[in-house]
Amino acid sequence: MPSATTAPSAATTPRAAAPRGRALYATAAACGVVAAIAAWAVAEVLAVFVGAASSPLFAVGSWVIDLTPGWFKDLVVGLFGTGDKVFLFVCLGVLVVALACAAGILELVRRPFGALLLGLVGLVALIAVMTRADATYWWLLPTVAGTLVGVYVLVRAIDRLREWTTASQHSRVPTSSPERTRRSFLAFGIGVGAVALIAGVVARTINAGSLAIASARALVHLPRPVMPAPPVPAGADLHLNGLTPYVTPNTDFYRIDTALQIPAIDPDTWKLTIDGMIGNPVTLSFAQLLSLPLEEHAITLACVSNDVGGDLVGNAVWLGYPVRKLLAQAKPRASADMVLSQSVDGFTAGTPLGVLTDTGTDALIAVGMNGSPLPLEHGFPVRMVVPGLYGYVSATKWLSKLTVTRFDQAQGYWTDKGWSAKGPIKTASRIDRPRQGGTIAPGRYAVAGVAWDQRTGIHSVEVRVDNEPWQQARLAETVSADTWRQWVWEWDATSGRHQLQVRATNADGYTQTSTVAPPAPNGATGWHTVSVTVR
Repeated sequence: MPSATTAPSAATTPRAAAPRGRALYATAAACGVVAAIAAWAVAEVLAVFVGAASSPLFAVGSWVIDLTPGWFKDLVVGLFGTGDKVFLFVCLGVLVVALACAAGILELVRRPFGALLLGLVGLVALIAVMTRADATYWWLLPTVAGTLVGVYVLVRAIDRLREWTTASQHSRVPTSSPERTRRSFLAFGIGVGAVALIAGVVARTINAGSLAIASARALVHLPRPVMPAPPVPAGADLHLNGLTPYVTPNTDFYRIDTALQIPAIDPDTWKLTIDGMIGNPVTLSFAQLLSLPLEEHAITLACVSNDVGGDLVGNAVWLGYPVRKLLAQAKPRASADMVLSQSVDGFTAGTPLGVLTDTGTDALIAVGMNGSPLPLEHGFPVRMVVPGLYGYVSATKWLSKLTVTRFDQAQGYWTDKGWSAKGPIKTASRIDRPRQGGTIAPGRYAVAGVAWDQRTGIHSVEVRVDNEPWQQARLAETVSADTWRQWVWEWDATSGRHQLQVRATNADGYTQTSTVAPPAPNGATGWHTVSVTVR
């Protein structure tokens, strides 16, 4: 029978043994991740009280967008389209996890460099927060407190890991058994991680404000327009499979903006101010805006980042108040030539004053889209809609301010990054069916798509196959020159691989150029081309 001195004890059982080698470094890295989660959670919880915009998570993301070169932004949009923000979050998440793991390992092998690294990350986040629009000194609190808590959690977790490791190496020390130190380490790490994760998720949900603002939006009752939009003609939508509908549903309308977090704006507290080079400052509440004689107009919007044949364009029926009437109340000075519109998240767009005051341009301070209040992601409660200009110089969402100024005194967000200042829409056309690389059966096939040139209108569309002579397509009806037009051309498709091209001519007689140009700095050009196999 074995003696008592050789019997295994709880202190030397395998489950109490501390990790060694790579496992030890992996455990230290996990401590770094727990510390990062704790830092994030504390910041999010405090942001609930200080203000959602003070959250470092989206401040850092927005800061990255601000610093990103235009060419790289275009590349990401081209690769991921409206999923560009998901891509950004994934990249930021991977970077944060990597830094957190590095901090944990550094704190284990060379104290206090892990804590210093975590503090440096917090400092970067603090700079991002404090450089956001409308930042106040109170915005310091979430990031500073979160960073301090994260550093504390990291130091304490690594201390417990060291105690466990030391106890495993000296298991005969009765006051420092491997089992006791193991339990202390796991209780601290798992406990802090679980509580922080739950608190952070709850706080992030509150900060997003989606539920509260969605409820507020549901209570908004839009008034009937004093000037309804003309009814969509029966022949405006060709109802072909694969062809984009004439009126784009709200859920399908493209979204390109700089907001990582959709601003949560209470319509009861929203206000629009008009200032700058004016004779009469104007302040308007949401209720006052709804009480004005609103108008309804069908208008196609397009993003300057849209590639030839791209889908960053959509047509909707907008309800709002004419911008020119508000500006008339403000009485712009004769020397002014630009209106700088600003979003609640700090985004700005510079729009030519002459466009906004033109009696023939239906530029709107919009509150409705396709018969309902603006969707949260499309600017609720108020945005700008201006026909004939790319969105980056006109279509400000979550609108909060209009500043009358001059182009030589102020710049919009994207103009400062090298894009052209005025952004007029270019004549464009697109093939929706057949799709690039598609396969169809031989015989009669309806090639169809859309074409647009807001303010001027589309006069004709031509299609050609394999560089043969151009053929006239049939244009569908339209509400006005401010919307796109569907078109269709009947093709007697023969077996083989073919190339289809389209070009449009506007009402002034200008035909799309074949010269290929990228979106920067003032919109892409070229003929949309698709290859299709007939068999």
